[in-house]
Amino acid sequence: MTDAQETAADPSPLAPSQPPSPSDADGPPAALPAPVPLLAPREGVPEVVASEAALAETVARYAAGSGPLAVDAERASGYRYGQRAYLVQLRREGAGTALIDPVACPDLSGLGEVVEDAEWLLHAATQDLPCLRDIGMVPRRLFDTELAGRLAGFARVGLGAMVENVLGYSLEKGHSAVDWSTRPLPEPWLRYAALDVELLADLRDALEEELAGQGKLDWAHQEFDAIASAPPAPPRKDPWRRTSGMHKVRRRRQLAVVRELWNARDKIAQRRDISPGKVLPDAAIVEAALALPVDVQALGRLRGFSGRAGRRQLDQWQSAVDRARALTETELPQPGAAPSGPPPPRAWADRDPAAAARLSKARADISARAEELRLPQENLITPDTVRRLCWEPPADHGPAAVSAALAGYGARPWQIEQVTPLLVEALDAPAA
Repeated sequence: MTDAQETAADPSPLAPSQPPSPSDADGPPAALPAPVPLLAPREGVPEVVASEAALAETVARYAAGSGPLAVDAERASGYRYGQRAYLVQLRREGAGTALIDPVACPDLSGLGEVVEDAEWLLHAATQDLPCLRDIGMVPRRLFDTELAGRLAGFARVGLGAMVENVLGYSLEKGHSAVDWSTRPLPEPWLRYAALDVELLADLRDALEEELAGQGKLDWAHQEFDAIASAPPAPPRKDPWRRTSGMHKVRRRRQLAVVRELWNARDKIAQRRDISPGKVLPDAAIVEAALALPVDVQALGRLRGFSGRAGRRQLDQWQSAVDRARALTETELPQPGAAPSGPPPPRAWADRDPAAAARLSKARADISARAEELRLPQENLITPDTVRRLCWEPPADHGPAAVSAALAGYGARPWQIEQVTPLLVEALDAPAA
């Protein structure tokens, strides 16, 4: 008996009606049965694993378990520096649910080893895999229920929406954005966290059946394999250039101010282990860069600095501005490097009308094909891949050359099969 079936068999809730199909989920609300609230994990909320002894017991329990492994992780985005995990939730047949504190138990590689052959079930896997990798948890294969929902054509693919539309249960929604670095974690938060993995196996099974019925199951496995085999993302170059509002900053001296303030803020945030935005908002950094204040008094009058900082804090920010003001011309940062690849599509008509015609045709045909397949256009093929191919097409516009180019951009075989005929036709589209 599956988790969902056991929960439905409990006399306390009413069993939900037959789960709606994706097409039903997009219909009028009146057509959907009322979801059954899922208020608590079936075995109750487990104690948090926060010692080496408890972790060893958990490792043994999960080694003896069977079947797929449901996994989730909670971070403290907006509260703490970085994206580390502050709670890891697991569930597996024969092992039950575990809530692990990765602050008290920072090395989960032993646990990762005993479950490495299992299929890992995650919702929006790319969000959690980096922080899981940092603590030694790396899957060999996975099933992403959010991505599966996209491929199956569901309009709403959040975990709560998927559990409701596919399984007929409603999950508590109140604690998704709390500070998970809080210790001890309140019991309602732990209950919420445990429920996030309670029905992942049932959701996976239902989505697998739906994808198989639509002829998309192999597509999904190709996507999951690509996620599992992807290497860690390299560190961003010049991360200060991602400051919100940077489009307002034009002059090199102003860019230097952004860089100095961003680096000063980052050091403080890392030392204090708090979100950089809580130290100094991006808007304040940009304001200072545009104004180039000459002293603390001028800085203190700027929006984002007035009323929020004492003299000592203003001194440290002004010191960063002064460092930027003192740089020689050769030390100033250059404007952002031109992005690799094609220019913005709005410029294509003037710069290369033939490329603009190719892109217009490709976009229209791919959009129509995505609609036929009932999946998001960006999952059929990434817009960046389409732009690159239309801007610099292969000399040979035949299917083999186009397929090879798509593979070079990282397209999966199922995507290449679906879009190659469309792109072959688009590459020969006449200019307007």
